Amino acid sequence: MMKTYENFNELQRDVIREIGNIGAGSAATALSQLLNEKVTISVPSLHIIDVEKIITVLGGPEKIVAGVLVNMTQDIEGMLFYILNNEFVRIIHKQLLGEPIDDYKNITEIGMSALTEIANILSGSYINALSAFTNLDIRLSTPHIAIDMVGALLNYPAARFGEIGDKLLLVEEDFISDEESVTSHMLIMPDIRSLDLILKRLGVE
Repeated sequence: MMKTYENFNELQRDVIREIGNIGAGSAATALSQLLNEKVTISVPSLHIIDVEKIITVLGGPEKIVAGVLVNMTQDIEGMLFYILNNEFVRIIHKQLLGEPIDDYKNITEIGMSALTEIANILSGSYINALSAFTNLDIRLSTPHIAIDMVGALLNYPAARFGEIGDKLLLVEEDFISDEESVTSHMLIMPDIRSLDLILKRLGVE
C-alpha cells in the first residue's frame, strides 16, 4: 500500500524527526558561520496536519509572509516549502546586512538574496541528512522566493501534491541568536513514489 502522511505511524515519525534533528544541527553550524555569531536551533517539532490547519498555524490566509520554494529532483521528486514570517525576515536582514527593516515592503534586492542563501542552508542541511540516511541522490533547485498572503502561497503546493492526501508534513524550528528567537515553518512534500522510496530506504515502510 502506498504511504500517505495520514497513516504515518509513530516509528516513522520518530525517524523523520531524528533526520530533522541532524539537519538542524548542521544548519545551526552553517548559520553561525554566516552570521558570525552563535545560532542554536530547537529540536524540530513535527506536525502532520491538513492545509486549512497549516494556514491557521501560519496566522491566517491573509497574513503576509515570505514563501521560499525549493524543488527536489533525481532519486526523489517533490519540494520543500519554507514559510518565513516578518520577524524572521527582519532579524535575518539586520544580522546579515546590518540594516534594520520594519516590514516586507522595505526589503531590498540584497535582502532577498540573503533569504535565498538562508533557504539554501536550511534545505541543504536537511536534504544532506536525508541523503545520508537513505543513500539516495537528491538534488535541489535554486530557491524561488515570493512575498504574498499565506493562502495564496499555499495554493500551489497543495494543488501539486494533493495526491499524497489531505495532510502535509510541517516541521517547525526555533532559531535562537543574540537572545532573539524566531520560528521557521517547512513543508516537506515528496510525491507518492518518492515517499514510498524514502520509507523503504529508512527501513520503516
